Amino acid sequence: MMGLTSILLLLVATSTAAVLEHQLVWKESQMIQLIRNGEYPAYLDFRDRMVSARSSNLATVVQSATDYVYYEYMGNITVGTPDQNFIVVLDTGSANLLIPGTNCTTYCEKKRLFNEKESNTYIATNKPWQIKYASGDAYGTLGIDTVKIGGSFEPQLAIPNSYLGVADTVGSDFKWSPKEGIFGLAFTALAVDNITPPLINAINLGLLDQPIFTTWFGQRGAPGTSASGAFTYGALDKNHCGPVIGYVPLTNARHYQFQATGFSLGSYVSTTTYEVITDTATSFLCGPQAAIDGLAKAAGATWDRTNQVFNIPCNADAGPIKMKIGGFNYVIRANNYILQIDTNSCLFAAIPQSYAGFGPAWILGGPFMRQYCNVHDIGQKRVGFALSLQ
Repeated sequence: MMGLTSILLLLVATSTAAVLEHQLVWKESQMIQLIRNGEYPAYLDFRDRMVSARSSNLATVVQSATDYVYYEYMGNITVGTPDQNFIVVLDTGSANLLIPGTNCTTYCEKKRLFNEKESNTYIATNKPWQIKYASGDAYGTLGIDTVKIGGSFEPQLAIPNSYLGVADTVGSDFKWSPKEGIFGLAFTALAVDNITPPLINAINLGLLDQPIFTTWFGQRGAPGTSASGAFTYGALDKNHCGPVIGYVPLTNARHYQFQATGFSLGSYVSTTTYEVITDTATSFLCGPQAAIDGLAKAAGATWDRTNQVFNIPCNADAGPIKMKIGGFNYVIRANNYILQIDTNSCLFAAIPQSYAGFGPAWILGGPFMRQYCNVHDIGQKRVGFALSLQ
């Protein structure tokens, strides 16, 4: 008699359209681990030197991508036939799939490496690619193969003929990170080399019931504990999310970018309308210096110059951070904007970023995405939000 997992795998393999609930793996962000170990200032110095070197030679910058020390949620995928398993960052802030290949030696120690010679479905393009991250360059060759969302030991969504970057070199953050790759979930317009990302490929092939996916992040626990989460491809997540409060159209269909206004907390109120993105690979809120400073002061947080973060009493509660999106009011409660890093130390989960009028002014990361499920409606180029049922 077939088990439930076997039945689900058969359904995924034989259905023309499917829904997949993909369970996530939670790991505490590298940033918090580095702060706890007193190593974060050295990382900041390294990152700033990398950014400074690039800014002096703009012609070398291929793409400005995420600093992958902030993520906390990952998922399992496989590449090739038969399956080769990898654990990757599922990133709505980028659009390329990157995994290390057998030629990767630096920073790839103890990682599983993709062996294209062992895949019966791999197609070589012999085309080079390159992406510049805050922690260093990644480059290699583009290939085409079957990519499956979900590990070989769980239900999967198979996406044939998908582009992937097989890396010969990766950024230094791979050395200390549990991730073995990056799975970009944004639009083709954001992808390096204008390739079709695997998820967009799945939608183009009609593999999903609906051209949407829903993200749910469970509550973050105390240090030493784990958290849960799931991405539901092809449908709303009715197991973890309430009804959709409202949708807002995308203002730039590269990222999941839209407008928000009225950021406030306590006595601090901003009436400015900002361009905003949500980002599954960021565990903080990131925004303009003046706005973040105002929110931090209202929350009772103080600036830590050494680590360039805001410290806050663990029992603080100045009320919710409020904002308005698409005419609807949203809040982030204190249990989601205060991050505990050890028994008596907590961070205010908001950091300033410089955007100089280019790109989104705000990134709504983990604090917002734990408060609300995000419905990424790729077909209608809009995002919706539903209260997380937790």
